[in-house]
Amino acid sequence: MQNYIRKRAVKVGKYIVRTSATVRQTADIFGISKSTVHKDVSERLPRINKELAEEVSKVMGRNKAERHLRGGEATRQKYMSMNQE
Repeated sequence: MQNYIRKRAVKVGKYIVRTSATVRQTADIFGISKSTVHKDVSERLPRINKELAEEVSKVMGRNKAERHLRGGEATRQKYMSMNQE
């Protein structure tokens, strides 16, 4: 694994733990694809830093459990704005 990939995986992992960001939000911040973020934190990071990978996994699990709530809220906001027009 190349050094810049290792550094990126660690940076992405630390960012997710610090901000509780979703994969999509993290991809936007770092200018990489969602699949790259996912591969960095699920495959590469455990080989580099197991402790950080476990913390990231907890945050990603929480985000996954809450995603239906975020989607429902986004839909609610959409229809609320349509009714106000």
